Amino acid sequence: MERPLYFLAEFFSKPPGFYVMLAAALSCALVASSTVGTYILSISAIALTGVVLIQNYRDTSAMQAKLNEIIVALDAARNEVVGLEHGSPEEISAKLEAIEQRAAGAAKSRSGAA
Repeated sequence: MERPLYFLAEFFSKPPGFYVMLAAALSCALVASSTVGTYILSISAIALTGVVLIQNYRDTSAMQAKLNEIIVALDAARNEVVGLEHGSPEEISAKLEAIEQRAAGAAKSRSGAA
């Protein structure tokens, strides 16, 4: 079942897929005067939402893997943030605040040395 969903997610995330979905939605809207047309339009909207969420999850996961690879590849980088996307919102916020404070401190020390 995953392969067809990934295919649909890939197709509908590009302009031709959007145009097909737009044409289908307009066609259903013309038929929407009936109860069946309304059901078709509602189910199509729900299905499209699921497809968009799948594509977004794939994109986000791929981007996170790439960022983790960059962090691991850089000797000067701290590996403590690898896997942070699996933490709770509170953990992520706390880590982000700590990184921002560290960055601000590093910027001050560089500007003071120059």
